[in-house]
Amino acid sequence: MSPDSTTDELSTAARPCTHEMIVVHRIFRRESALLPRLVRAVPDGGTPRAAKVARHLRDYLEGLHSHHSLEDELVWPLLRERAPDDRLVARMEEQHQRIDKSLVAVTDWIPVWERAADHIAGEELALALDEHRTALLEHLDDEERLVLPLIAEHLTVAEWDLVGRRGLERVPKDKLLLALGAILEEATPTERAHFLGRTPLIGRLLWRAVGRRRYATACRALRAPLDGGAGR
Repeated sequence: MSPDSTTDELSTAARPCTHEMIVVHRIFRRESALLPRLVRAVPDGGTPRAAKVARHLRDYLEGLHSHHSLEDELVWPLLRERAPDDRLVARMEEQHQRIDKSLVAVTDWIPVWERAADHIAGEELALALDEHRTALLEHLDDEERLVLPLIAEHLTVAEWDLVGRRGLERVPKDKLLLALGAILEEATPTERAHFLGRTPLIGRLLWRAVGRRRYATACRALRAPLDGGAGR
């Protein structure tokens, strides 16, 4: 997508701004790539570090579950009613189920690994995260390429905005600035202006005063052992 088309899509009020979903998807693409590397970087027996990575992993799982449950509740039913062919909706639902299955092994291995930071358990967890990412990327690619155009055509702006509001309501208040930072980390200037423009004034002021620094500090602390930053 060219910069001009991104600007047009972010600025129009006549149809849902589906490009927002692409920006949010970047969080899941980035974190799903980082997580197995973070697990593998924990030294054998390094339980304090394992606990820190495990907390981040649980936040990721909660965020992904919230994101997908909102689609299940607020998007797929409308597309099933209005789109001329609901096979893509069935495909999205099947992919959600496949992603859920990929996370069974992840959730099983987290407490086993976290207790002792055992290298073998860590590698099992990292392998499960690798498999999860494969299923996730297939879904994100299909959703962006095939489903977002249907959302733009068949949902109203109000219906689409409700998805974003409900998602924001589910973020714990003490993590709102970190969530904003995760969105803005790889955003273009146009995208940053769009998301900050939709943030209440108090949120923008807090972001500039403390949020930006707090997010950068949290990223450095979490990713320090990787040295190379986020893999894509």
